Amino acid sequence: MTRYLPTRRVPDDRLLLLCFPYAGGGASAYASWQRRLGDRVEVLPVQLPGREGRGAEPRFTELAPLIAELHEELGPELERPHVLFGHSMGALLAFSLAQHRYLLGERLPEALVVSAFRAPHLPAPKLGGSDVGDEELIDTLVGLGGIPRILLDHPEWLSALLPVARDDLRLCAAPVAGDPLPVPLHAYAGQHDALVTPTEVAEWVQYAGCGFTMRTLPGGHFYLRDDEQFFLDDLGRAVDDLALLAR
Repeated sequence: MTRYLPTRRVPDDRLLLLCFPYAGGGASAYASWQRRLGDRVEVLPVQLPGREGRGAEPRFTELAPLIAELHEELGPELERPHVLFGHSMGALLAFSLAQHRYLLGERLPEALVVSAFRAPHLPAPKLGGSDVGDEELIDTLVGLGGIPRILLDHPEWLSALLPVARDDLRLCAAPVAGDPLPVPLHAYAGQHDALVTPTEVAEWVQYAGCGFTMRTLPGGHFYLRDDEQFFLDDLGRAVDDLALLAR
């Protein structure tokens, strides 16, 4: 079992849904998805180094070496029918991994699902740079919904979270080049996202070489938390169709 997939079970013939976390987040962000999506798919939350159960490991601050390691570590799983999903930073990782494998001539996902992240050719929003103090960064993350307000009463937790968030935000700002991928691309946006507008998400159509759909859902940057079941019902319908096609 790869250290990147802490919940991996004995392999079966189900479609795999690999889920990449947002900046500062870990695999636990998707802890409820297997139960909510049921047995139609095997949900595999991806655990990056430097957080949760891998907290003692050094974090990546550059995108290219992280993508190379993801390709190496996840390669055996990616030879099976799979879908790549990513929210915010996770969308960047999912897209970059698919691009990496496309250039190598490796198997591609049945679909790429991106959520709450700008299309790769658009400039990154300024957030969490070295010129931003801790208090300003905390205020921004709380405003976006990235930090539960209860953490404000626990400075020891915040002091552990902020370095992870800063390193991840550096990854988010990395320039990414890419060609249209020959797979279906599904995009989701939050209607009132203060960080990434639906218009910026809609630009993902330029990378869809085999069909593009987009849904704008009520809520902000973390709209999928506001009504997780509503979002997963919608995602589940797409997964059901892909599972049938992958058989």
